[in-house]
Amino acid sequence: MEEKLSLKRTLTVSLATAAALALTLSGCSPAAEAPASGIDAATATSLTAFGDLAGLEEAAIAEGELNVIALPRDWANYGAVLDLFAEKYPDITIHEASPDGSSAEEIQAADNLKGQDTAPDVFDLGLAVALSSTDRFAPYQVANWADIPDALKEASGLYVGDYGGYLSVGYDPDAVPEPKELSDLLGADYKGKVAINGDPTQAGAAFAAVGLAAVQSGGTVDDFQPGIDFFSELNKAGNFLKVNPTTATVASGETPVVFDWDYLNVGYGAQLEGQRNWKVVVFDGTGYAGYYNQAINKDAPNPAAARLWQEFLYSDEAQNLWLAGGARPARAEAMAEAGTIDSELFDALPKAPSDTVVPTEEQSTAAATLLGEKWAAAVQ
Repeated sequence: MEEKLSLKRTLTVSLATAAALALTLSGCSPAAEAPASGIDAATATSLTAFGDLAGLEEAAIAEGELNVIALPRDWANYGAVLDLFAEKYPDITIHEASPDGSSAEEIQAADNLKGQDTAPDVFDLGLAVALSSTDRFAPYQVANWADIPDALKEASGLYVGDYGGYLSVGYDPDAVPEPKELSDLLGADYKGKVAINGDPTQAGAAFAAVGLAAVQSGGTVDDFQPGIDFFSELNKAGNFLKVNPTTATVASGETPVVFDWDYLNVGYGAQLEGQRNWKVVVFDGTGYAGYYNQAINKDAPNPAAARLWQEFLYSDEAQNLWLAGGARPARAEAMAEAGTIDSELFDALPKAPSDTVVPTEEQSTAAATLLGEKWAAAVQ
């Protein structure tokens, strides 16, 4: 399950403020014709273009299809999110393409399939890929726009943070001792056992793993070199396992130690309860956080369905489903204030470090450039 490239702004703050502030800123046919009402869904920038939600629903149902891409069903509870949308809108067929794809591959698919009815309507992207792909997006502000912290959204709605978490280490306590700090993973107990989720030049959890290693090794998000150096050392020790982790590799014991987002590692444990022990640790000291971003393909073959999907994702129902998957929803603070959040799930989120960093756009770009230049040689 190769993850999506995710990256943002540096802050050293408490978890309470991190939720709102630290995660700053993831066949051929033309696009569907406008409905009889004369609305051009492809140019709609908010719900008001359709009059109300019922108007948007009518236009989306008339299209009858929604193309999503790179949404693993065991990722942050996406299976439940997809199923609830399908239940609410049974007349809209969801086509799920390349569930294990990366953010970069989402954009490649949009480019390759442009003008075809199989092109993705929507994207779920890490920030670095979102920032480099804004010319592919259509601006759209959902009805709950005001509830989303400014730090998590592009001003016009080209891309918007939706759910996120902290970079963690999951491990099988029957296979390895508990790693209490990053340097423990260099020990002989972890030989051939430490995996990251994808290639950090392509995938967000892997990028974040390098970022976490940097800040846990005395570095900062201004310079990922200490993180690259850590993984180079891990590789030289024979501990770096070049296998992309999935539920299946965790279940089989192939990947007994995994750098990944906390909600994904928690998800492995939940899915494999009774089959394999799986523990999750967020290291003390500086933590590394990130959100994934939603965006609409400006060439979406189903532009009304794409916008209905966005409205759904930022509804109370879907935001609480992210919580059920162990992720932190973008509207969490506003929902808590309004009393619409699942407080039991909200209070049960994994303990986060007191200090949090998230790269800025500039830091993300610099880190991505550095990784492109140095990563392959460091771990070959």
